[in-house]
Amino acid sequence: MSFTNAAETLVLQWLLTAGTPTRPTAWYVGLFTDAPTEAGTGTEIAVAGYARMPITLTVTGDTASNSASIEFAAATATWGSITHAAVFDSLSGGTMIASGALTAAKTIDTGDIIRIPAASFNVTLD
Repeated sequence: MSFTNAAETLVLQWLLTAGTPTRPTAWYVGLFTDAPTEAGTGTEIAVAGYARMPITLTVTGDTASNSASIEFAAATATWGSITHAAVFDSLSGGTMIASGALTAAKTIDTGDIIRIPAASFNVTLD
């Protein structure tokens, strides 16, 4: 996953200035049908029944991973081919923090459920 420009700015402000940027207090996973940009834009799923899901992250070394599995509600319509995921600071709207490609794209049809097993959603600094 790559940090967005907004997240990079927060990190730089925190590390290198006397400023006190506001830290997000909750995180959510959003799904995309294309690659989000560093500016935090992209084509997030926008169909009835879809909603971002909360994620709790645990940090070990230079990697933050989901500490519990994440399960999206069953699709009530076709979502298309999901290729990317992103971390947001809000259930809707808000700021994209990081995004990255899925290991493999997955076409979601009516009735399908996306599950992300614990420790398989990773944000890494290197």
